Amino acid sequence: MKKKGILYIVPTPIGNLADMTFRAIEVLKNVALIGAEDTRTSAKLLRHYQIQTPMFSYHKFNERSRVGKVLDKLKNGEDVAIISDAGTPSISDPASIIIKAAIKNDIKVETLPGATAFIPALVSSGLGSERFYFAGFLPEKKSEKDNLLKELINIKDTLIFYEAPHRLIKFLSGLKEVFGNRKVVIARELSKLYETYYRTTIDEVLTNSDMIILKGEFVIIVEGAQEKEYSNAGLLEMLQAELDKDKSRKDAIKKVMEKTGVSKNRIYDLALKL
Repeated sequence: MKKKGILYIVPTPIGNLADMTFRAIEVLKNVALIGAEDTRTSAKLLRHYQIQTPMFSYHKFNERSRVGKVLDKLKNGEDVAIISDAGTPSISDPASIIIKAAIKNDIKVETLPGATAFIPALVSSGLGSERFYFAGFLPEKKSEKDNLLKELINIKDTLIFYEAPHRLIKFLSGLKEVFGNRKVVIARELSKLYETYYRTTIDEVLTNSDMIILKGEFVIIVEGAQEKEYSNAGLLEMLQAELDKDKSRKDAIKKVMEKTGVSKNRIYDLALKL
């Protein structure tokens, strides 16, 4: 049985060409074909590293139609690499469709570690990086966008978004409408000459939008939901209100926990005083 090729998913620099790894260069030199999001953009990278491997266009508008061509190469024993204009393919970029097709056809998928925009932005933001939620680009339709933000409103982990500069203020207005005011870090032009971090709040940007240079690529790091402070008196009042509805103590404790996010032990100790 003929040996199948390997599908390589290769990250490329998000700005600084020196962020290309030795392994990524070696892979791109040795595969039979490179699928590139924009062949003109990728040609500059390939020239810089003297990579002469043939390229073909592989972007979100032709991704499904290119799957057959890529699979034919891989089934024939040839290796193929997929790259995007910047960062890791499949992270808010094309590649997920061919990856699923390769797996379905028992073809090895090898993803190289490398450049991606949201990790350096998160680490340098100063907001919590132990746990985070990557949301990427929000949907275009307002109804879908609002529904997604409503799903994220109670997540305590740091939230990460991508947004284009011309839509940034509208994006932040949408966040304010659903989240209210929160700490936000806007990372611009990462790894490039004019890399900038704006550590601020949603309100501050909306009232002083001139503080942001609206050029380049943006990663927006948003503070997760913060636990509200509840006084013992307030919690007791909520417990009593639930008990007045003829609920059991157990059900009253559960309901107040759901409403407030306060620990069960604290609410239980207060319930004993009623």
